[in-house]
Amino acid sequence: MEPYYAGILSLLPPVIAITLALITKEVISSLLVGILTGTLIYSLNTGLNPIVGTVDITFKLMTQRMDVSILLFLALLGALVVVVSMAGGSRAYGRWASEKLRSKRSAQLATSALGALIFIDDYFNCLTVGTVMKPVTDKYGVSRAKLAYIIDATAAPVCIIAPVSSWAAAVGSNLQITGAFESDLAAFVSTIPYNLYALLSIFLVVVLSCTNLDFGPMAKAEQRARRGDLGAIDTSSSSSMKISEKGQVYDMLIPVIALIIFSVLGMLYNGGYWGEDPAYHSIGAAFGNCVAAEALVLGGFGALVVAFLLFVPRGVVRFRDFMGGIGEGVKSMVPADIILILAWTISGVCRDLLMTGEFVRDSVEKSSIPGALLPAIIFMIAAFLSFAMGTAWGTFGILIPIVVPACAAIAPQLLVVSLSATLAGSVFGDHCSPISDTTILSSTGAGCNHIEHVSTQMMYSILVACCCVVGYLVAGFTNANVLLTLVASVVVLMVALVILHKQSAASADS
Repeated sequence: MEPYYAGILSLLPPVIAITLALITKEVISSLLVGILTGTLIYSLNTGLNPIVGTVDITFKLMTQRMDVSILLFLALLGALVVVVSMAGGSRAYGRWASEKLRSKRSAQLATSALGALIFIDDYFNCLTVGTVMKPVTDKYGVSRAKLAYIIDATAAPVCIIAPVSSWAAAVGSNLQITGAFESDLAAFVSTIPYNLYALLSIFLVVVLSCTNLDFGPMAKAEQRARRGDLGAIDTSSSSSMKISEKGQVYDMLIPVIALIIFSVLGMLYNGGYWGEDPAYHSIGAAFGNCVAAEALVLGGFGALVVAFLLFVPRGVVRFRDFMGGIGEGVKSMVPADIILILAWTISGVCRDLLMTGEFVRDSVEKSSIPGALLPAIIFMIAAFLSFAMGTAWGTFGILIPIVVPACAAIAPQLLVVSLSATLAGSVFGDHCSPISDTTILSSTGAGCNHIEHVSTQMMYSILVACCCVVGYLVAGFTNANVLLTLVASVVVLMVALVILHKQSAASADS
């Protein structure tokens, strides 16, 4: 399939999909309509049959864009969650954690801390944090929407400022292509203080975990949670599940720890740490070279084997029940699998068929941008492109080769800030896009309705993004003064948060 430059029409598929999803609250049909719109545009402009060609291109692209490793990992993780629940490990862990974490605040902070600690990969973060913390947050009445937000806001935002992560490796490879930096790692580290979206998102999560300053749809979700409606959608299988009375805390902790250890070892293994090439015999280089999705499959399978050896010989779960639990766990992940496949497909429609990235690039190159406004404008462009395509990696992969020479010509003193704005905007768009894989995995990990997760976290994401624009304007007009940039961004965020909370409380009372 040769790509076709569709111009502004390349924006139509994601706009239609996102609009329908927010209106109908039904994401699968909305994504499918968006995909078919894009493949119809492609068929009409490349001489294909508008009916047969549209359907044929859709399914060909779907098979090409599908990441089987992620689907397998989801299936294995679903199986692990179910068998651990059957063994009584989740229930025992929930009771134990409730004794250690004695308030809603501590439960939310513990969730945030765990999200920050798992910085190797965002997929791994989204699913692991939800699996571990759901029993605790449910105990203290944290809505599943709030849990999904905490997971999402400590996944990509943490990974994009962690020098040892799959995201750092992706950014480094794009920086290397430009040839403008002596050290790709040093260039990446230099962007961290200016990556306002990541820093402010993490700051906001901590503030919201410690205070009661929720606003907008999230405040309504928290009100429902206080009345007992957590918004959980993953209770149907567990309600009829036979749970062992022999379960202990370690029946929850050992499989999860095994998952982490095997996943990290898997990343080192396929990253070449024990391979023949000495260039990858360091941990950082191996992580940078690894294929995280394939490593997660190894980790998920290893954890499931550990669970089998832990439960079946002790009689905690019978062999037949264990194997049946695997089937139930795989089935529980089917909705998430479908949404992910459709999200990957619509991203492929934009990137591989209609050349959305090239259209945005050409629009940027034709514009005349004042140097001081460059970081703020780059942030907004990256945010728009990432939101439309549902991918941060694809966005900064397109924009970094454009931003580096443009800054070198217009405002070389703002090169690092502009790179940071590119990364920050890419994460923002990815964070709040309904078709982003990390957004989908966050709602899956939290057991939350996907569209509810999108709508409840959207206001928080937009608030942080607006503060980022202010920060990047300050950076542009102060020649990248990092202290003024950070202080201005944090002050605006706190003032806006207090005002929005008061307005939300007032509207709830009226």
